[in-house]
Amino acid sequence: MKKRALFSVSDKTGVCEFARRAAALGYEIISTGGTQKALESAGVAVVNVSKITGFPECLDGRLKTLHPAIHGGILAMRGNRDHMAQLELLNIGLIDIVVINLYPFKQTILREGVRLDEAIENIDVGGPTLIRAAAKNWPDVVVAVDPADYDGILDQLESGGVPRERRFELACKVFEHTAHYDALIAEYLRRQTGMRYPETFTVTYEKAQELRYGENPHQAASFYREIGGLQGSLARAEQLHGKEMSFCNINDAAAAIAVIKEFDQPCAAAVKHATPCGVGAGGSLLEAYRRAYDADPVSIFGGIVALNRICDTGMAEELSKTHLDIIIAPGYTDEALELLMRKKNLRILLLEGICDPMPEDSLDFKKVQGGLLVQEADRASFDPDALQIMTKREPSPDELASLDFAWRVCKHVKSNAIVLAKDSMTVGIGPGQVNRVTAAEIAIRYAGERSVGSVMASDAFFPFPDCVEAAGKAGVTAIIQPGGSVRDQESIDKANDLGIAMVFTGKRHFKH
Repeated sequence: MKKRALFSVSDKTGVCEFARRAAALGYEIISTGGTQKALESAGVAVVNVSKITGFPECLDGRLKTLHPAIHGGILAMRGNRDHMAQLELLNIGLIDIVVINLYPFKQTILREGVRLDEAIENIDVGGPTLIRAAAKNWPDVVVAVDPADYDGILDQLESGGVPRERRFELACKVFEHTAHYDALIAEYLRRQTGMRYPETFTVTYEKAQELRYGENPHQAASFYREIGGLQGSLARAEQLHGKEMSFCNINDAAAAIAVIKEFDQPCAAAVKHATPCGVGAGGSLLEAYRRAYDADPVSIFGGIVALNRICDTGMAEELSKTHLDIIIAPGYTDEALELLMRKKNLRILLLEGICDPMPEDSLDFKKVQGGLLVQEADRASFDPDALQIMTKREPSPDELASLDFAWRVCKHVKSNAIVLAKDSMTVGIGPGQVNRVTAAEIAIRYAGERSVGSVMASDAFFPFPDCVEAAGKAGVTAIIQPGGSVRDQESIDKANDLGIAMVFTGKRHFKH
């Protein structure tokens, strides 16, 4: 039987050269619609699929290749005598190479304002069927779905044939490709229905970059990005300078960006090990950064700083005084960028949408051994209308502003979390402790004398009045916490005894 190759691609990159070289090797070229026109324009002789099937394309091109004359030629096992006899009886020729890429569903749904019917029309049916058939019969059929593979396949064909192991790799790539394609369709349609937690949960990501290593040098790692919904996320950041990002860099930078999103006024957030170590706000970005730095000038060393305003020369000069791993900002003046780039290893990231809010349908994943936890992202923020004043003394306007600030930061500190703040800056942060009073003691110790006149935020309720007692001894004047303990009254009574104003939010902000 003659050698034949089937071409049907949406992305025409490299396809004419592939077909030309295949034809030179003696392959008859079979094709459809737009691909046929492209090949013939390039001078390649093409046989239309309809000539092979004896059936015209119909339904506006929806039905072209779904026919035994095509799939029989792909699926027949060459070493199976019965298969080959059946092909001869049915007058079906073999198809040895399948070059397919699918309708641009991803590009379609990423267009602003795309309609559901447009998305549906860009769901490929025949293409996935063809490449899955070819991949299933990988010992006998070469299948290509990625233009990046074309040259290598052709070189091997011209050198005597594609080796068995390479055919298998290409087949595996097909099933990765179709799984990604179908998962993207399922995810898009799931969002249209509003279904958040189906019985089977399939998501798909695309590799953004391979990383030097994971959390530790002995762990391999890569970074994958979502398709769509990237606005204001680290996945959309552009690295302008510095060493490549590591696993920990990405995790920490994402944490810093999340803190920044809590604030409308100029703000700077310093993060270390995915936890804020200093956050400041002010009338200017420089003032905000100085407050973030002063909050913990020790821990910021080697940390990540996120800014929510354009970094100018004055800001760059201030940043340059400290060893930092990463700076993230929505923009840089030319002079500021030139100054910062003098530090060879400093990673400088540009994220124009750093202030964009998290999408409303955002989900948060946490992998555990043997499973995946899925939840709505924590989008709740400070709500003054929902506050309950629990003590005899109400917080003053200045205290209320500080409580607002501390609560927004506390949401991003690992639980159990305590944050002390005053004058639009954190003065003490107690993160990730197994009991709340220890977290309070750490925050108070960090704050030192600055705890006097500060306010305290707790991400969850006080099970005992010991945290309130520690706050009173440190000079804390107001506390914000969710409430909800069966012993809330003990904490309220202690606050009243100490003259501390206490408000409940009714919302917890655990972060594990």
